[in-house]
Formats: sequence, C-alpha cells, structure tokens
Amino acid sequence: MFDTLKAKVETIVLQQNTTLDDKLLEICTLLEANISHYDWVGFYFKNGDKNELKLGPYVGEPTDHEIIPFGKGICGQVAVSNENFVVPDVAAQDNYIACSITVKAEIVIPIFVNGENIGQIDIDSSTADPFTEADERFLEFVCSKVSELLQAS
Repeated sequence: MFDTLKAKVETIVLQQNTTLDDKLLEICTLLEANISHYDWVGFYFKNGDKNELKLGPYVGEPTDHEIIPFGKGICGQVAVSNENFVVPDVAAQDNYIACSITVKAEIVIPIFVNGENIGQIDIDSSTADPFTEADERFLEFVCSKVSELLQAS
C-alpha cells in the first residue's frame, strides 16, 4: 500500500499549475482517504521568525490549534527536538494538546529544508497504537517530497 501511495505523492508533487497549498491539501486527502488509521492529517509550519508553528492545509475535524508554541504539545516538541515523535497512547503524554476526545495516538514527522526544521506532518488516529515503523518510513518519504516542493517554490 505505501509503495502505491508513494507514487501518488510523487505525482501530486510534480503537478504543474497547482499551488503549494493545494498540493499539500491533496497529499493530506490522499493519506486520510487511503490509510484507515489516519483520521486527521495536516501540516504545521514555522510561523516566520516566531518560535511557533502555524497550521497549514489539513483534512479531518476542525481544530482550534492554529498556532502552537515551540515546546508545547507533540508538534511543539518536534519543532524543538527535530526528531520523529510517535505517540502510541496520547493519554500517557504529559505534554499533549488534546484536539479531540476520539484521538488515541499521534505521529509527527519533521520537514527539513537545507537542514532546518521548517515544519511537520501531524497525524492523529482514533485507533490505539496503530503506527508502525512502516508508517514512520513512509511519512519521512512524504516529508522529503514536501521539502523538495518547498525548495522549488
């Protein structure tokens, strides 16, 4: 399944005459529609020179978390650590920002441009402990493609 989705992500990235946000939204839609345990899929990006993340394109339930300070929640921690963060059980995390009572697990993978962490993909799941190493490797691939997009724009 991931190999098929990789090809589709590459197709989205290579589209001509499509805005960056439209491509990012299309990637979110593709992942949410094709991977049963991806219930909320979105991007957060560094908000200019501020030490905070700003919500970008996403699919899933609306969220109040449009701005996340560095260090706060799972996304804010990834902005500081520059490392993947897989949370099998959000209830076990002290520094978790609840978006929905249905969320059981979360995975956040940073996006690097020229070695700088400029954003991340954030995925919430209503399934407990659903994320495998295969999810992590696939999402790293997605983030590398998004990085190429950002460098080209």
